[in-house]
Amino acid sequence: RTVGKGLRHTRYIVIFLVCLLVGTVLLFKNKPTGFVPTEDEGRVYITFELPEAASIARTTEALHETMDILKSVKGVGHFAAIAGLNVVSFSSKSNSGTIFCQFKPWSERRSKSEQLYGLIGQLKKRFASIKDARFVIIPPPAIRGLGRTGGFSFVLQQKESTDDIHQFEHVVKEFTEAANKRPEISGAFTFFTASTPGYRVDVDREKCKRMGVSLTEVYNTLQTFLGSRYINDFSLYGRNFRVVAQADTAFRDNVKELGSYFVRNQRGEMLPLSTLISYHVIESAPLISHYNLYRSVELNGNAADGYSSGQAIEALKEVAAKVLPTGYGYEFSGLSREEIKAGNSTVMIFFISLLFVFLFLSALYESWSVPFAVLLAVPLGAFGAIVALTFTSSLSNNIYAQIGLVTLIGLAAKNSILIVEFAKERVDQGMDIIKATLEAVQLRLRPILMTSFAFIFGVSPLIFATGAGAVARQTIGWTVFGGMLAATMMGIFIVPVLFVLIIRIAYGKRKLERLQKEGR
Repeated sequence: RTVGKGLRHTRYIVIFLVCLLVGTVLLFKNKPTGFVPTEDEGRVYITFELPEAASIARTTEALHETMDILKSVKGVGHFAAIAGLNVVSFSSKSNSGTIFCQFKPWSERRSKSEQLYGLIGQLKKRFASIKDARFVIIPPPAIRGLGRTGGFSFVLQQKESTDDIHQFEHVVKEFTEAANKRPEISGAFTFFTASTPGYRVDVDREKCKRMGVSLTEVYNTLQTFLGSRYINDFSLYGRNFRVVAQADTAFRDNVKELGSYFVRNQRGEMLPLSTLISYHVIESAPLISHYNLYRSVELNGNAADGYSSGQAIEALKEVAAKVLPTGYGYEFSGLSREEIKAGNSTVMIFFISLLFVFLFLSALYESWSVPFAVLLAVPLGAFGAIVALTFTSSLSNNIYAQIGLVTLIGLAAKNSILIVEFAKERVDQGMDIIKATLEAVQLRLRPILMTSFAFIFGVSPLIFATGAGAVARQTIGWTVFGGMLAATMMGIFIVPVLFVLIIRIAYGKRKLERLQKEGR
């Protein structure tokens, strides 16, 4: 009865479909976009830095405090600590420490406080009690090999600028502060610094020349005692040993010990090294990275709650346009770079999929017009999908949602085919178009509902997924669930009306009358 009323008021159905199309487009524009969401993989990296030039002994002490806290956190399984390593920049510094933390299995972490972001929040609060330590807790990237951390990867580059390292550090700090003020960005950070104290040793070349000392001898002495020098290998008792020369710890823990090192001049005399060199304290960068040959710094962070990675990337671009001075530029790396490169390729894939379905249906019906009655059901599925994602604010329109949308093309078309194919056969046999459509609607209702709801209930476990890969499964589940529900509940009323409208336009009044006469 409802379809019969719709056939008598076709214009209203068409207007409704147009409004629905416009609403779908607006909802997709307003829904935050993403790429690959950060998942609870059951592990995190914990890295920290103490004040510059802090000793390795102090770092080890902070590591022990950190591990004591981890032991008391419910949900943490086991962990391994390394002193002197920063896992983000992968640099070796005496004031850095890293802990590789593994959580307990997902089946033992049921409460929200024991999920990834709940545990990160707990750990941040507890680590605040460790004095002078700057902690960063980082989930691993969603795809291994694309970056060292989850979230965005922004590379700030010094291109045409002639700023020195300290001016470069000032620009980096200004940009980081401006980025953290944006509501879309949470916890943007970098470990770059140009304020690490150290000693600069200058060799007096003129004095070396007057005293007959080779510069090579001076530099070799410094390298051997302060660093190390490989001498040779020897075998003893069936084992191979490597000989490496280096001053003992007690003779290289103070710069004044340089007076205890001697070099030989051309006359064979041993001269104290302190007579040939001078030193003074400086501040410099312990690690300088380059990206595309430019001096660079990588900033990492995450999108804030309620915002997607796409919005965070756009916010970073806006901050860069406002804050970065002339001569500076930026690039994105890791997953952020892949997200930008992907761009609107999903839209292209969606329309290519529609084109292939159209060509298959054209071959099936031997008509260029009838397939439109089937494909016009696809927007119904897209509308249901974006409504489901809109009301599920924790999920973004990411790559998994887009996979679900492509899947909906076939699922939504399947219901329409059941009606259109049956009705078209009756029309071609000479049956009145209205009668044929109503008969198709009546006979095909049960198989449409049975197959559709079997599928809808079949994807419901994805909606309530937990554990590893839960976000990906929930995104696909909600997309397909909402799309299929809308395509089924609205399609059974709209598709028959569109079929009658398109057949009347395509066949024309004369052809329909001729088919009816031949059928009689």
